[in-house]
Amino acid sequence: MTLTERLSTAEWSGKVFSEGWRESGAGIIEVIEPATGKPLATVGLASPKDVMTAAKSALKAQASWAKLPPQDRAAIFRRAATIFERDLEEISSFIARETGALLAKGQHEVRQAIAILYAAASMPLQPQGHLLPQVSGRFNFARRVPLGVVGVISPFNFPLILSMRSVAPALAAGNAVVLKPDPQTPVTGGFFIARAFKEAGLESGVLHVLPGGPDVGEALCTDPNIAMIAFTGSTPAGRRVGEVCGRHLKKVALELGGKNALIVLDDANVDVAASNAAWGSYLHQGQICMATGKILAHQPIVKSLTAKLAEKANHLPVGNPAIEKVALGPLINKRQLDRVHAIVHDSVAQGARLAAGGTYRDLFYQPTVLGDVRPGMRAFEEEIFGPVAVVIPFSSDDEAIALANASDFGLSAGVISADARRALGLGEHLKVGLLHINDQTVADDVVNPFGGRGASGNGTSMGGYADWEEYTQWQWVTIKNSATAYPF
Repeated sequence: MTLTERLSTAEWSGKVFSEGWRESGAGIIEVIEPATGKPLATVGLASPKDVMTAAKSALKAQASWAKLPPQDRAAIFRRAATIFERDLEEISSFIARETGALLAKGQHEVRQAIAILYAAASMPLQPQGHLLPQVSGRFNFARRVPLGVVGVISPFNFPLILSMRSVAPALAAGNAVVLKPDPQTPVTGGFFIARAFKEAGLESGVLHVLPGGPDVGEALCTDPNIAMIAFTGSTPAGRRVGEVCGRHLKKVALELGGKNALIVLDDANVDVAASNAAWGSYLHQGQICMATGKILAHQPIVKSLTAKLAEKANHLPVGNPAIEKVALGPLINKRQLDRVHAIVHDSVAQGARLAAGGTYRDLFYQPTVLGDVRPGMRAFEEEIFGPVAVVIPFSSDDEAIALANASDFGLSAGVISADARRALGLGEHLKVGLLHINDQTVADDVVNPFGGRGASGNGTSMGGYADWEEYTQWQWVTIKNSATAYPF
């Protein structure tokens, strides 16, 4: 029996994961497939009381987990990785169905999760401190120590990656974790992770998975036994998380939205630039924080680039990725579809030109191209999170920089030019955390530091060596052979 076939009778059906699979405090919730509107699974819905119980359990379990020999901890991550390798195709298929994505996107998520797990396996074996300048009679060093319990709040769009990229390194650094996946994607954002770690031998209580709504997120932010929150999601929700964590003096890592600019200079190959712009705008229906939100095109090529984008949009097939060969699937829910549609048509009313798309069927929104977009229009100012290519003309490199930086967001940017030196010189003026020369805006190798600025996050980075900074804190240690007297 395959993993997918086991889902209807899985041990976690209607439950949460907290010291094993158990009943939750807020009942159950159906997981709905966006492409069909039909239930995929039934899971437990956590309550704030579940958070309190899990946090106490996690704090107790963390002490023994952190003391486990490094080789033993590393082995658990390697075993978890092999479980995802074993079940790659079945998990990929479920990701595609739960998120409304192409199968290739599901496969990408699993492969990236495996890479994160192997990277986490190396962390317990790495140096975790520095020898400081020595003072006579005293040994002096600094070391990284676990925070204790880390709360992780993850979104629906790339649920496996965006949960695993915090869960795995936080555990590897010696913390326990309480994970709240989005209730729209709790299986791929949480339960597959719990299942893999349980099978890999992670001791009970170290990892808890509690799907839930805003009340559960609030409980994570206020619980005294949780030392840090790693949040990935929308900027409005992130502001709330940061505000609550600040009041409770909790460390917080916020990875939020973006209005990411792709600048296409006049010397660029327009065909290649259109391919980059379409990929960055339409990948996973534009439901990516790094999606290309503004395509800034030099005046000599803007007409040609817009036409080529419209041609691509008109020929990209849209449908149910589980049963059709398509390029785009559905948006996650009706609320998001209505928002995308309103932004498109409000922008047209403000003077933008609808070059392609602007229509939908059920949750399937047609790839859309808006030309002649200007500052002040909704399509220029707001993160759309839908399959909309927004084309904005500029007349000089300085104007391109100004238009790209005319945003509260600061996550990702790309610059395309035949002259890489010119592109890099322009890119150095962009206020972003991720900069790509001769590439579009969507990229993450999961072993690189990842983070934004401004409304895209609080300046923090996660991934690679940045994980040590994120999920631990410095402790200064001094040692004397024996205590000595002071003048008092």
